[in-house]
Amino acid sequence: MDAPEPDNISLEEYLAMEREMDTRYEYHDGRIFAMAGGTIQHGLISSNLLISLGGELRSRNNACRPINNDVKLHIQASNKYLYPDAMVICDEMEMSEDYPHALTNPTVIFEVLSESTEAYDRGDKFFFYKKIPSLQEYVLIEQHQPVIDVYTRKSALWRIDRIEGLDVTLHLSSLGIELSLRDIYRDVF
Repeated sequence: MDAPEPDNISLEEYLAMEREMDTRYEYHDGRIFAMAGGTIQHGLISSNLLISLGGELRSRNNACRPINNDVKLHIQASNKYLYPDAMVICDEMEMSEDYPHALTNPTVIFEVLSESTEAYDRGDKFFFYKKIPSLQEYVLIEQHQPVIDVYTRKSALWRIDRIEGLDVTLHLSSLGIELSLRDIYRDVF
């Protein structure tokens, strides 16, 4: 397949490229960006997070479900398709009208930070995520030290809290659960 012009790619061309090239790309209203592979620490943290989330949500008979980074998130307000490291969907899953394999209604989004993505995750990406009406919390997890920043929506404003150390817990108010940082960082530190 010939690659389309980098600044004028239709949604259909983007989806076909991903299928044919077996590569993941972010789609930004006609522009695409290839996603780099992660580190071992990134993979461990992401896996540990999903295991902890799933266990806590099930133990409380919570109807929310964790979703891994294989699932696209469609931000309709800005015509973007992104791959968060993890999401939690509560209530019914809402799929994109344009692409039924992309979700639109996360309650919580998680990103594991890396040197190459940290500025983007804290800046533009958070700006895009804030446009999602269902989003209540945005969680940024550092991979080189046990530090997590939690952004919580309070009406039109966002509050940020930082937690540090392996002997503390991550409180997710929108889900009514707590996760141990020791479990999230298992085999990393």
